[in-house]
Amino acid sequence: MSPRGSSEVHLRSHNPVQHAHVLASPWKFALLYLLLSSSVSKGQWIEDPAIDDRVQRGIDNIYNIEFDEADQEFAEVIRQRPDHPAGYFFQAMTQWWRILSHFDDESQDKRYYDMIQKVIDLCEKRLDKNDKDVTALFFKGGAVGFRGRLKVNRGTWLGAASDGLIALPAVRRAFELEPDNSDVLLGIGIYNYYADVIPRQYPIVKPFMLFLPRGDRKKGLEQLELASQTARYARVEAKYFLLQTYFQYEKSHHRALELARELNSKYPRNPLFHRMYGRCYVSMGNWGEAFKIFSEVSNRFRAKQPGYDIYDGREAYYYVGRHHFLSGSLEQALQALYRCDELSRAIDKGGASGFMSMANLTIGLIYDLQKKRGSALAQYQKVLSMKEFENTHREARRFMQQPYDRN
Repeated sequence: MSPRGSSEVHLRSHNPVQHAHVLASPWKFALLYLLLSSSVSKGQWIEDPAIDDRVQRGIDNIYNIEFDEADQEFAEVIRQRPDHPAGYFFQAMTQWWRILSHFDDESQDKRYYDMIQKVIDLCEKRLDKNDKDVTALFFKGGAVGFRGRLKVNRGTWLGAASDGLIALPAVRRAFELEPDNSDVLLGIGIYNYYADVIPRQYPIVKPFMLFLPRGDRKKGLEQLELASQTARYARVEAKYFLLQTYFQYEKSHHRALELARELNSKYPRNPLFHRMYGRCYVSMGNWGEAFKIFSEVSNRFRAKQPGYDIYDGREAYYYVGRHHFLSGSLEQALQALYRCDELSRAIDKGGASGFMSMANLTIGLIYDLQKKRGSALAQYQKVLSMKEFENTHREARRFMQQPYDRN
C-alpha cells in the first residue's frame, strides 16, 4: 500500500479534540459525569412570574456569555428572595462559565467555591427544618456537583469523588419526591446513562462504581431526550449533555449535529457550542461546512470576543489548516498549522496535545508534497519527540521511510 493508503483515510477523518474544559482520562470522565449537574424542578422555583422571567433571562445570559447582565438579573432575584437558593446558585453558575471562558486562570476559583458554599449552607439550613424540602435538595445536589466538576478539572480527585458521593443522594432523593417532573430527569438521566456506559468502556472505574447504584444506558438516553424536549429550566443543559453523549459515545453524528446547530443558533456567542457545531461536520467528513464554522471561531478569537480563548483559537486554526491541506492550498495550510502549533506550545505544558502532534505531522506531509524532504524529516522527528497521539508515531516513522505523496 502506498503512503497515501490508510494514512490518508485516517487524516481525513481524525478529530484530535483535547477538551480544554472537559476531562482527558477515563477516570476523570467517570468522575465528571457522576458529579450531577443542576437538575431543577418546578417545586424549587419561585412562584412569581416576574421573578421567574428574570431567572430565565439570566440563564440565557449565562449561555450567551453575557456575564454582567446575568449577574444583574440574579442579584435582583436575591434581593427579592434572599431566603431562596435560586439566585445564589445561578450567580455561582455565572462564575462557573467565567472560569470555563479562561480556564488556565485559577484566580477566580476561590470566589466560585465561596459562592457554592453559600448555596450549600442555605440549603442545609432549610433541610434542618424540613428534610423533604425539594428546593433545598436540588440546589444542594447541583451546587455540590458543580463544585466537584471544578475539582476534577483541577486534579483534586479525592475531593471530587467525595463531592460526587454527597451530590448523588440529594438528587436521587429529590427524584423520589418528584419523579414525574421533566426537569428532574436531567440529573437522573445523566447518571443512568454514564453509570452504565463508563464502566463498560473504561474498566478502571469499576471499583468506584461498586458503591453506587447500577445505571441503564437506554433509560438514561430516554430521560435526557425527554428533558431536552419538555423541561422548563433544564432544557438547554439536557441538550448539551445529549450533544456530548451522541458525539462521543453513541457516535450518532447526525443527531449530534442537530443539537449543535440548535444550540449554536440560540446562543451564537457561546464558543463551546460553536466549536461542537464544527466538530460534528468534521466527524461527518463535511470539511466545507467545518471550514466555515472554524473560520468564524478563529476570527472571533483574533477579535478577542468574550469567551473565545486560546483553546478555541488553537482548535480553529487546526481545522482551518486541515481544510486547506485537503483542498491543496498548502501555503495557507502551513500558516494556520504554524499558528495552531504556536498556541499549543503556550497551552501544552504537560506534554503535546493531539492538536500539536497532528498539526506537526501534517506540516511534515506538506513539506513532503513541496519536495522539502529535509524539512519533512525534521518534522517527523519532532513528532516522535512528542507524546504519542493515537498513531502519530507510526505515521511519522512510515513517512520517514518513504515520502508522503498523494498520487
